[in-house]
Amino acid sequence: MEQWQQRQQTAQPPRRHDLRSAYQRDRARIMHSAAFRRLQAKTQVLGVGMNDFYRTRLTHSLEVAQIGTGIAAQLQAEFAEVRPLIDSMSLIEALCFAHDIGHPPFGHGGEIALNYMMREHSGFEGNGQTLRILAKLEPYTEHFGMNLTRRTLLGIMKYPALAATLQNYSAAPKLDSFRQLKPQQWPAVKGIFDIDSDVYDWVLAPLNNADRDAFSAITTMPVGQHHRSQHKSFDCTVMELADDIAYAVHDLEDAIVMGIITRDHWQEFVRPQASNIADSWLTEQLPAIESQLFSAKHHLRKDAIGTLVNALVTATVCVSLPQFDEPLLRYRAQLTPSHAALLEIFKQFVLRYVIKKPEVQMIEYKGQQIVMELFDALASDPARLLPSNTKQRWFVAEEQHQGARVIADYIAGMTDEFAARLHQQLFSARSIHMMEFGAQ
Repeated sequence: MEQWQQRQQTAQPPRRHDLRSAYQRDRARIMHSAAFRRLQAKTQVLGVGMNDFYRTRLTHSLEVAQIGTGIAAQLQAEFAEVRPLIDSMSLIEALCFAHDIGHPPFGHGGEIALNYMMREHSGFEGNGQTLRILAKLEPYTEHFGMNLTRRTLLGIMKYPALAATLQNYSAAPKLDSFRQLKPQQWPAVKGIFDIDSDVYDWVLAPLNNADRDAFSAITTMPVGQHHRSQHKSFDCTVMELADDIAYAVHDLEDAIVMGIITRDHWQEFVRPQASNIADSWLTEQLPAIESQLFSAKHHLRKDAIGTLVNALVTATVCVSLPQFDEPLLRYRAQLTPSHAALLEIFKQFVLRYVIKKPEVQMIEYKGQQIVMELFDALASDPARLLPSNTKQRWFVAEEQHQGARVIADYIAGMTDEFAARLHQQLFSARSIHMMEFGAQ
């Protein structure tokens, strides 16, 4: 496994009596990064500023890490074949802490906006941006970002294929204005930006040709739907499952507390679908869970949330994909069929009654407009409008006709509040005498 602990920059700064493992150092670099701190002011599901209770992307990431280590412990106890792979909970925590740092301001709205503005430059997608931040942008080193281990970078790659091989848009209508942009016409390509192919090649270098070809395989989709990568590393499946559980269960909790989801909604959507799942434990426990979730007593709701998370974590199993020689690719964490069906019901429940709620969509639409207008303004005269450090990066990138990617990097790194404030400074007459000057 030594090759998976290698870093792009081999020379390491001396640290007196540093006894930490390679993955403990990775976790520390992520935790202490500016990109990680910015998650405290980025949208999770409900917009920052709507309430002081619900989860931000930072608190969500902390919960994902807690669930992720629980899944790893479960697999370690139950599946002897993967015990040698689960040699560091710090690795799992590092992946969970990092999994959202590439997501732009205003959630999905911001991602769609940047993808549209970057449509002629390989597009934009939050997971691809995460790899870019870790491996290139975060200034821990001059050229290699946080300079993380190869295994950590492999684990963060949810869609291990280049965007150029996945992009499959249908002919989209020409927009007369940003206001007309419809998200369904510009879905993000879930893959790695073409400009970061060097990182992609370096991460996969230890694989033999057969493993690399199989790992990079894609599923071809009809025109209008992007092609899809087929595989993930073992570590990535643990992180992604933890992310799905946190999203479906904890964001459900937020929506219940804020009154967005009611017991009537549960009885209309969850109860009839869950009744079709053939699992004795679920059949017996879900009525009590429903009662506790919508109880006026907060401790009962918390107990129900804990019961659901525990049920999903302990229903995690390990499967083997025999076509791979590399152990990190051969194994995959997943839920039992009945619990996978329950998790999907919860995800669709949150999607229907929270994310698709008109009030939430209006906030997403507003964020989408802010991001597109910021990009349009900055791209009109980067040498004039970009902050000094970003401007220097833009000059260098523009020599290879990649300046647009630097503008996307800059906007993607903004918090919701910073993006809204910059938009006001650029476009609101009221702020013309109240410009804030600070280091960027």
